[in-house]
Amino acid sequence: MAIAGTGVVNFYNVLLQDGADPWVYKHTDGYYYFTKTTGNNVTIWKSRHLTDLDAGQTRAIPTGGHNIWAPELHYVNGAWYAYYAKDDGDNANHRMYVLENTNADPLQGTWQDKGQITDATNKWAIDGTVLQVNGQLYFIWSGWEGNVNVSQQLYIAHMSNPWTIDSARVEISRPTLAWETNHSPLINEGPQVVVRGSQIHLVYSASGSWTDDYCLGLLTANISANLLDPASWHKHSQPIFKSGNGLYGPGHHSFTKSPDGTEDWIVYHVAKYQGAGWNREVRLQKFTWHTDGTPNLGVPANPNAPIVLPSGEGSRVRYEGEQGTFAGVAYASGSPNGSGGQKAGHIDTPESYVQFEIEVAVSGEYVLLARTANGTTGASWSHLMLSVNSAPASPFYITHKGWENWGLSTANIHLTAGVNTIRFSKGDGYGEVDFFDIKPK
Repeated sequence: MAIAGTGVVNFYNVLLQDGADPWVYKHTDGYYYFTKTTGNNVTIWKSRHLTDLDAGQTRAIPTGGHNIWAPELHYVNGAWYAYYAKDDGDNANHRMYVLENTNADPLQGTWQDKGQITDATNKWAIDGTVLQVNGQLYFIWSGWEGNVNVSQQLYIAHMSNPWTIDSARVEISRPTLAWETNHSPLINEGPQVVVRGSQIHLVYSASGSWTDDYCLGLLTANISANLLDPASWHKHSQPIFKSGNGLYGPGHHSFTKSPDGTEDWIVYHVAKYQGAGWNREVRLQKFTWHTDGTPNLGVPANPNAPIVLPSGEGSRVRYEGEQGTFAGVAYASGSPNGSGGQKAGHIDTPESYVQFEIEVAVSGEYVLLARTANGTTGASWSHLMLSVNSAPASPFYITHKGWENWGLSTANIHLTAGVNTIRFSKGDGYGEVDFFDIKPK
């Protein structure tokens, strides 16, 4: 007999359980396009909804080189451009590069290498982004003043086309304030721009990216100002987004809209736990605006409190872990941070599992999004085995963050009209399930 799920319009704000430098772009075709640092290529995710990007279609674009960092996907003058940093194995040789695709869908067509994008100095450069304003193009990035890793500044230059800089670089920010200079080397990086009304808001990451002090700062400029004049940019004296609610080192973000276009959302990475350094995950939350027109990002959303789904995403059906049928040594136990105060766990032996009989009205492809945790000793990842009806079981991966430090694991599954059996059984290492949500693909 099928158990009753609960229709919900909320989620817990993990977007991807592993990753850094998230970039998401909502295109006019109604799709979200997402990328992040993968290290060896530029991978693009595509999804109708913001909160299930992890289960979206993907395409990996080879780039050559090493240490591929912080790619971004922009649509400029009717074509797609992917900007990314890479080196030859030596960080001192990091530079910015760009690819072009004229297909309407960036997951289709051919990506052409347009080569390096640089100013005349050809210095170390990462985290490039494009600003389109008043019919002009500008490139903004993080770079070194010289050839030694002392401090990362933010630079801007004018572009004659999406792959060519045609002006000198101009420094618009360097780490000078106490919260920007508390670690060495000094860092201003990850610039992102959002234009609203007559103001340009450039939000950037500061302090050591490997520390819990990583945070976001703000530069503003008037839309009619000479953007190549450093005096046009005003730096705000305090960070606008920093550690809070048990989340540490929020930074390197992007901005986007809800599916219906009525809400503003920030997508950002944080450390998976205090002191995790570059071991990071991707989260998201809605933000508002101050009366002076600047973004009001607030604090990182409480990871153990649900937040309302982006407007236009609709609802999903939730099944609590404790609703399942248990076998072997598996059982439901108390969970201080669990959604219902309990969780499904102790799936510790080959014969152990938790199983759910759920009913759907329509056969088709669905997304399963589970709130999961892994505190397995000595392992960075574990997995349960996920089986749906009579299909072979497949690994359901859970990153290591510690018990009760919940993350998000996703899977694309096929369900048939009527009752379906979903089972989580013993895999490699150990994992727990707080709940899982089901929504049409």
